[in-house]
Amino acid sequence: MAALIWISLALPMLAAAAALWRPRAEWTRYAQTGTAVLELVCGVGLILAVRSGGPVVTAAGLLRVDALSGYLLTVVGAVAVTATWGGLRPRSAGRPPNGRYSALVCLFLAAMCLALLADNLGILWVAIEGTTIATAFLVGSRGGRRALEAAWKYVVLGSVGVAIAFLGLVLLYAATEAAGRPTLSWLALSDGSIALNPGLARTALALAVLGFATKAGLAPMHSWLPDAHSQAPAPVSGLMSGVLLSVAFYAILRIKTISDALLGPALMRGLLLAAGLLSLTVAAALILRQRDYKRMLAYSSIEHMGLLALGAAAGGPLALAAVLLHILGHGLTKASMFVVAGRVLSVEGSSKIADVHSLLARRPRLGVPFLAGMVALLGLPPFGLFFTELGIIVGGWQRGLGWAMGVALVLLLVVFAGLAQHTASMTLGGELEAPVGPAPAESVQGSNVPIALALAITAVLGFAAWPLAHLLADAVAVLGGAR
Repeated sequence: MAALIWISLALPMLAAAAALWRPRAEWTRYAQTGTAVLELVCGVGLILAVRSGGPVVTAAGLLRVDALSGYLLTVVGAVAVTATWGGLRPRSAGRPPNGRYSALVCLFLAAMCLALLADNLGILWVAIEGTTIATAFLVGSRGGRRALEAAWKYVVLGSVGVAIAFLGLVLLYAATEAAGRPTLSWLALSDGSIALNPGLARTALALAVLGFATKAGLAPMHSWLPDAHSQAPAPVSGLMSGVLLSVAFYAILRIKTISDALLGPALMRGLLLAAGLLSLTVAAALILRQRDYKRMLAYSSIEHMGLLALGAAAGGPLALAAVLLHILGHGLTKASMFVVAGRVLSVEGSSKIADVHSLLARRPRLGVPFLAGMVALLGLPPFGLFFTELGIIVGGWQRGLGWAMGVALVLLLVVFAGLAQHTASMTLGGELEAPVGPAPAESVQGSNVPIALALAITAVLGFAAWPLAHLLADAVAVLGGAR
């Protein structure tokens, strides 16, 4: 089964090279969706292999798949299928194939998979840094002053973040070298057997988490995210929100496991609590006065990343299982919402909330999925995000963080009020029975099938998560230091 690791890395890069070689070929439209399906299949295959025979290792131990990385690889594939398939424009849209765009998406997915498969924090850092290059061109691909400004802002702040993470990893390696066991393998570091200098290790791990928190969109290193998400093409926004943020948070979870084993839970609990509550505060303050619906979705991503940080800070089986399930539900929902938001923009010609109204009456093919997706993001039943948010709050309360969960609940209510108000103003109103014909632009929108599938999966996660129960338990055990 080690072949699946190489397939998941090599074929996306081959697809990117082929798309660059024939950028105007018709098949390049489907290269990115094909790559996403491949990653999903490889993720499922690796999960089965891990369940039956334990971790899959290759490349002299540099690449390793356990229950956690296999689960996240499957999440990346599922979210990428939603974003790329949902963002696929038919030939009738009149746009020629863009092989360069497809190549960048394939390279982005290859880098994300490498980050998940690497049993080395240095390789993980290189992979996440590699996404900065690919996504910077994707963010600015629409052209115009605002898109280019957002791309440069993303490059500058993202590079600062990964530079901080790099410094942390250099210090961590120096600490292991001083201990006589130089390594950046998270497997070797997480068993707690290496006696590191506590002061140096504490500084190194704190810097590494701060750096990766920039890529994860956690406050106070979040300011690139609203600009990049609002200016990128809709599928790219979905990939960044559902894939990039999740993989960066995966890096934080790995470092937390190392820190807990070497230094105890206090350091990471304090850092993640602060980042989580600050992220929720920023999201609550800015969503209320938001005027752009793509930026509104971006601030919603900051909110959800803050909630994940609180769950990771709490630790424990319930909170960590809820965190992992929340990553899946949020990724599918947010990829769907950015795709639908892109379609609304193409039809309405404006990203301002005030310019969009009565979508259910005027554009039911857009209004229904938009409203359903926003209900999911609001954390209302039957959608799985309701149950995962509840699991994080209850898990934190059980772990002695009742005060933090109380503050988080208040902030979540503020976010709820802001999102609900904006959603109502965009979707409700008008005469539902009025015979309004579709606009010409609406007829060339992509398929609603991936959006419906993604939201349906999110809707049943809270009730039918039992097929994932053993996998989530194994992944939580990995976060607890199990090998």
